[in-house]
Amino acid sequence: MADAPFLQDIDQNEAEKKQAMLAAIIDSSEDAIISKTLEGYITSWNQAATRLFGYTEEEAIGKHISLLIPKERLKEEDMIIDRIRNGHRVQHFQTIRVTKSGTYIPLSLTISPIKNSQGAIIGASKIARDISEQLRIHQEAQKLLQNTELLLSVGRIISEKLDLHSILQNVTDITTQLTGAEFGAFFYNMINDQGEAYMLYTLSGAPKEAFEKLGMPRNTAVFARTFSGEGILRSDDIRKDPRYGHSAPHYGMPEGHLPVVSYLAVPVTSPSGVIGGLFFGHSQPAMFKEEHERLISGIASQAAVAIENAKLYEEVKSLSTLKDDFIGVAGHELRTPITTIKGYLQLLEGQSTEGLTRDFIEKALRQVNKLNRLITDLLDVTKIQAGKLDYTITPCSIIDLVKECIETVWQIHTSHIIESRLPDKDVIVMADASKIEQVLINLLTNAIKYSPGANKVFLTVTTNSNYAIVSVRDLGIGIPQEHIQHIFHRYYRVKTTQHVVGGLGIGMYISKEIINRHNGEIWLESVENQGSTFFFSLPLAP
Repeated sequence: MADAPFLQDIDQNEAEKKQAMLAAIIDSSEDAIISKTLEGYITSWNQAATRLFGYTEEEAIGKHISLLIPKERLKEEDMIIDRIRNGHRVQHFQTIRVTKSGTYIPLSLTISPIKNSQGAIIGASKIARDISEQLRIHQEAQKLLQNTELLLSVGRIISEKLDLHSILQNVTDITTQLTGAEFGAFFYNMINDQGEAYMLYTLSGAPKEAFEKLGMPRNTAVFARTFSGEGILRSDDIRKDPRYGHSAPHYGMPEGHLPVVSYLAVPVTSPSGVIGGLFFGHSQPAMFKEEHERLISGIASQAAVAIENAKLYEEVKSLSTLKDDFIGVAGHELRTPITTIKGYLQLLEGQSTEGLTRDFIEKALRQVNKLNRLITDLLDVTKIQAGKLDYTITPCSIIDLVKECIETVWQIHTSHIIESRLPDKDVIVMADASKIEQVLINLLTNAIKYSPGANKVFLTVTTNSNYAIVSVRDLGIGIPQEHIQHIFHRYYRVKTTQHVVGGLGIGMYISKEIINRHNGEIWLESVENQGSTFFFSLPLAP
């Protein structure tokens, strides 16, 4: 028993060593470690806590933990103490706390119960870790991902669209978002006769009236750098720029102008010159960075290409409209002399009995009829483009239409036999009879023209539950696969050295438009040097 006091001294020494080691660990920790009572009063405070919150140990111990909690988050402390009283830990709780200087810092908290020697919970130990850097990295990664998605969307929009306003509005919206600007705009480089103004084309982040009521911007020194193509202008405070405020009549921003402090302007330049500029503003200073210059400069280069393409597309459309207008006028003007010539030929035909003369007159009439059909096709194209090709859709017999067309075509093209396979029962479709005759004659005529080495063409009519399906098959030269997808395009002709056929390449285009307007489909199957089969479907009459 004499050894008992000695053993107690050893145990006490060990406990003191452990306590000292624990204190050293706590004091050298990079994380703030704080203990508090269940009532929230601070009982310990390590050096990391001083570095993090700014309070010394003497300033903190004995104070209530609410010293570090923003007022709007005080209820969090009640929740934490309730869990500690019930013996639960709180792990990796992300929140905001406030320092002695009033700075708000994001923290990750781990709180554990403190027990006395009897096991009763008497307080809590809190480990606080500053996660500002982790959040910054996460936010930057999110921003990078968002910017990447926006950049991809710009590329997609530019590649998919040819509408100028749509392209520029999307580019303006996306670049405004990328820069974090409060508002952005695209201005065309369209100086007026006095060299004074540019034209606002698209705006993002503000109503267009905010600019329009002020009039167009003037050719000031600030704008000159952009519209002359000198380069990007970025200013933390444009009001302090030496180029600012020297032009009459406002000498700066006019009254009512959107508040611009941070300013970024990027020229949009093509090989032909400066098309315009992307402009961004923010009411706070130093909002635009070098990375924004790089981003917008890259997008501006893409936008310049898209703008040029859209302009070319508009010019092509305008020329196409002028061409269609010319064809329409010319077609109507040609109709009168052709009708007169045809009338005289018919009079001569009725009076002529001599074989050779009559033969010449008949040939001349066939050529006049051919020319008349060509003019009709050209006029139909212009009507289709204008949406003015009229249709009168009624129930009609597809069998009767087929028989009439076969008879018409055979009288003109006697070199081929047209074999038909038709249903025993009549087939009634919903159609404009004259338009479907036009399609049938076009398909049969083409089948004959493109099968010079054969003497037969085959026409078949079948039905399913909803449609009548007509097919015209020839044994001719066929169509190469690379041409099939284009065969129904306007003015498209398959070029081949095997067989030269005249025409303007509009018959298939007109046929497709007619069938589409009938809510049917037209398609083809072809094997080169073996022949082609054209199909079209028409809805059955109810």
